[in-house]
Amino acid sequence: MSRKTEIAKTESQPLATETRPVVPPACDVYENADEVLVVADLPGVTPDSLNVHLDKHVLSISAQRKAVPQEGKAIEVEYRDCEFRRDFAVPGGIDADRISAELKSGVLWLHLPKSETLKPRTIAVRAG
Repeated sequence: MSRKTEIAKTESQPLATETRPVVPPACDVYENADEVLVVADLPGVTPDSLNVHLDKHVLSISAQRKAVPQEGKAIEVEYRDCEFRRDFAVPGGIDADRISAELKSGVLWLHLPKSETLKPRTIAVRAG
């Protein structure tokens, strides 16, 4: 029997502010025998504006992006200041002390290692 770990979105929805929209980043979630991996698209975000927080079983990702003002008259503006925010329900069995995160080229790689009790294992059967 295999035990599957699930990570799910929470029901909280981001609310926009008057100054900048709040956007849920696009995320992919993967699982293997050793970890759950969350990959989040955070274009234009710098590490100092990024906050990753785990409180009990809720993983929160939030960041602010500042648009780079350009000289001249704007003809079309789609890339602007925004706040990214996304929450996930995290299952028990994640080793919170070993969680690691890295931001590479606007993509957050968040590694959630499984504790030994959650990892699959083979049980030896003896003839008797």
